[in-house]
Amino acid sequence: MSTSALRFALVGNPNCGKTSLFNHLTGARAKVANYPGVTVERRAGMVTDIDAPVELMDLPGTYSLHVSSLDEKVARDMILGQMAGEAPPDVLVAVVDATNLRLGLRLVLELEQLGRPMMLAINQMDAARRRGIEIDTAGLQEALGIPVIETIALRKPGSAQLRATIAEAAHRFKEQRAKVISDDEAVRKESVEAVYDRIETLLDAHVRMPAEQTNWQDALDRVVMHPVAGLAILFTVLLTIFQAVFAWASPVVDLIDGGFGIMGDLVATYMPDGILKDFVVDGLIAGVGGVLVFLPQIVILFFFILLLEDSGYLTRAAFLLDRPMRGVGLSGRSFIPLLSSFACAVPGIMSTRTVPDPRERMITIMVAPLMTCSARLPVYTLIIAAFIPEEKVLGFFNLQGLTLFGLYLAGIVSAAAAAWVLRLRHIREEFPLLLELPSFRWPSPYHLLIGLRERIWIFLRRVGTVILALSVLLWALASFPAAPVDAVRPAIEYSFAGQLGALMQPLFAPMGFNWQMCVALIPAMAAREVAVSALATVYAVGAASSELALGQALGVSWELPVALAYLAWFVYAPQCLATIAVVRRETNSNTATAFFTVYLFALAYLAAMATYQIASLFL
Repeated sequence: MSTSALRFALVGNPNCGKTSLFNHLTGARAKVANYPGVTVERRAGMVTDIDAPVELMDLPGTYSLHVSSLDEKVARDMILGQMAGEAPPDVLVAVVDATNLRLGLRLVLELEQLGRPMMLAINQMDAARRRGIEIDTAGLQEALGIPVIETIALRKPGSAQLRATIAEAAHRFKEQRAKVISDDEAVRKESVEAVYDRIETLLDAHVRMPAEQTNWQDALDRVVMHPVAGLAILFTVLLTIFQAVFAWASPVVDLIDGGFGIMGDLVATYMPDGILKDFVVDGLIAGVGGVLVFLPQIVILFFFILLLEDSGYLTRAAFLLDRPMRGVGLSGRSFIPLLSSFACAVPGIMSTRTVPDPRERMITIMVAPLMTCSARLPVYTLIIAAFIPEEKVLGFFNLQGLTLFGLYLAGIVSAAAAAWVLRLRHIREEFPLLLELPSFRWPSPYHLLIGLRERIWIFLRRVGTVILALSVLLWALASFPAAPVDAVRPAIEYSFAGQLGALMQPLFAPMGFNWQMCVALIPAMAAREVAVSALATVYAVGAASSELALGQALGVSWELPVALAYLAWFVYAPQCLATIAVVRRETNSNTATAFFTVYLFALAYLAAMATYQIASLFL
């Protein structure tokens, strides 16, 4: 960004349309990063099609300068110039929802008291007109003494007047730079009663509401917010998302996986044998493929989250689920991240940014990997098929299916218990879930595409490089040193990974694990499903993809208690390095990451040991 550019900041309540305005004003050429020292995202870009250098920032949504959540604190610190390493905005662009001016004007009046140059954008004017709401913007402009602009964020022409006003302000204030405001200077000069009295005066003088405000939105709210019908609708919506993440992603995942497999085969065919070929095929190509195979799930998951958010439904879902979630110390805001973790814990943890309470967000991050992700399924199905007979229970249920359901249920119950215990570490503060219900609206395709692009880039940048580096490291551990010429055992047994497996075996002896099982746990650190091919390697099964042959080999080598203990281990262990890496990125804390890793490994160890000992006693 140019150092000579004036800094304008979009400030407003959540769901008021700031981000849509930002995308139109910057042409979606935004720089997305984190604020210094926190994981809250910041967007900054240069305003296009004006003759002055203007940097525009999209600040997190806030209802007031008197804040409680992480997002709101970041917005407040940026406005006051108290964010370390960040210059304060020179001009404030307050954005309010035209259908709910009463709520938005509180923040506007607080910002006015700071004495900063500012302007007011009244957004969603088309929705207000459809509802019969009449707003005298010229009268508001005169009463407030600042420019007041009508905008429609979902349409590109709807921001043209705001762009022109920003250009005019950039010329007017080009020599004026904002200064840091102390906390004393930021204290509200008016009482709460005086602020709301002024809001009512402004609304009475310049806003005319329709005599009858009941409309289709109110009727729809009565259905989707109903305590019974609303939960049924929510269950249907979530089930659709849950199925889509699995069903829609599978063909693309297979395509990506097959593409990298073909690439690896081509390289293996034309490159001469040697360590370089092994590095390119098993290290680089396999590492990049391991990153991109997550991408379809990321895209589908965030598409639905953005769709629900833009439509106004996600906030209503949080209200519906708030009561049952509070029973385990969380709230309705945590449900979507936990649901996302059934597909993959990485996007689930990333989506916890929607949780404003820092403690609740941290707890949600800590328990998200306990949801059974799709990467565990190959391990589960392999071992269940090898050890659990395909019998009918009560003449209807399949025993193998019940076992799989039990593994899913174990993860859910354990997540609830862990959340309850983690919440006990903090003083219990009971606050009701206070959220503004935004209007229902058609999502903007442009906004959806921009949001997806940002999420994809964040995933690839934050996680991709980490997975690639660690995949190469694991390849090296499994490849060196090479087996001697007269080797009679599998090559992996002579490698560092094999030696490490032998060292690990005494530690895992209370669970009945042999050294081959320990070796399979090492490459499974890159991705859980890799454990299947690792087991095929150490048991010298001819075709790694032949689950039948591998299952027969395991059935001969393992006892049932050992198999059950191995399943228990995979229910809890945070074996995906991408998950650990994204926890580090999202919490920005080595301590939190270490606690996350240690407590889940401890749970896995205790669960596997208890399963083995109890199963050995009774089976």
